[in-house]
Amino acid sequence: MKKTEKHKISEIGQINLNVKDVQKAVTFYQEGLGLPLMFAMENMAFFNCNGVRLMLSVPENESFDQRGSVIYFKTDDIHQTYEQFKEDDVSFIDAPHMIADMGDYELWMCFFRDLDDNTLALMSEIKK
Repeated sequence: MKKTEKHKISEIGQINLNVKDVQKAVTFYQEGLGLPLMFAMENMAFFNCNGVRLMLSVPENESFDQRGSVIYFKTDDIHQTYEQFKEDDVSFIDAPHMIADMGDYELWMCFFRDLDDNTLALMSEIKK
């Protein structure tokens, strides 16, 4: 590769979250959050998040057993999704709230936890 050429990252291909029980996690993400399951095996499952794979897996060993990053799930109506998820017993850390006024829209977020205490978020760009 020439010095002037650079590799570019263009999109997220897959995100992994560690879980303790794959079957319980599949139920939470598929039924609770409504994500489409691609396939599951004994120690891992894959969901399609509009072209980005979400992998849930039991850590292979101690070096992989760590907390994951916050994943922000986009939604068109954060308030409606929040109420629906609450009815499905999703454990929220906070309610939807405005993060920033971006001029022509407001950025709203709220945070919740999955069954393995991973922090997740809903985000919505609400047009003014």
